Amino acid sequence: MSGNQPGVRDPRTAPHGHQRLSLDIERVLDVSTRQAIRAEFRYDPALPWAVSVEFLIEGGPRVLWRIGRDLLRQGLYTMSGLGDVRMWPSSLEEGVTARLQLASGDMAALFELPIPPLAAWLEHTYSLVPAGQELAGVDWDVTTANLLYGGPAPSS
Repeated sequence: MSGNQPGVRDPRTAPHGHQRLSLDIERVLDVSTRQAIRAEFRYDPALPWAVSVEFLIEGGPRVLWRIGRDLLRQGLYTMSGLGDVRMWPSSLEEGVTARLQLASGDMAALFELPIPPLAAWLEHTYSLVPAGQELAGVDWDVTTANLLYGGPAPSS
């Protein structure tokens, strides 16, 4: 990971109040080969558990993943996740980079991300919706009605 600061954009509010962070990251292709790509992280307080990450590969398709916010935060400091999404700090330079592995079917990709800007951005998302408060805004009457009746509660 180059860690070049020009590839990091400050957290900012995107349209509709979504929080956004752009990072230049690297896809690890093998021990000595890496591919520089752009990753756009987005957080919407209306969907407080997930972070959307769009990978923008030059000359390639855009790929969108939704990853648990807690998984990303924990993965900056220790092994996190099971199955399709796993994250852990790199042992090469402690506190500088983390590895993110994404798998789908028989394909997998490994990325290296800079920890400092991602950690700061994630902490900002927790200032918007604190851990443990993700359900605070749920209207349980509407949610229950949607589950039971497939839509809003019937009126009397």
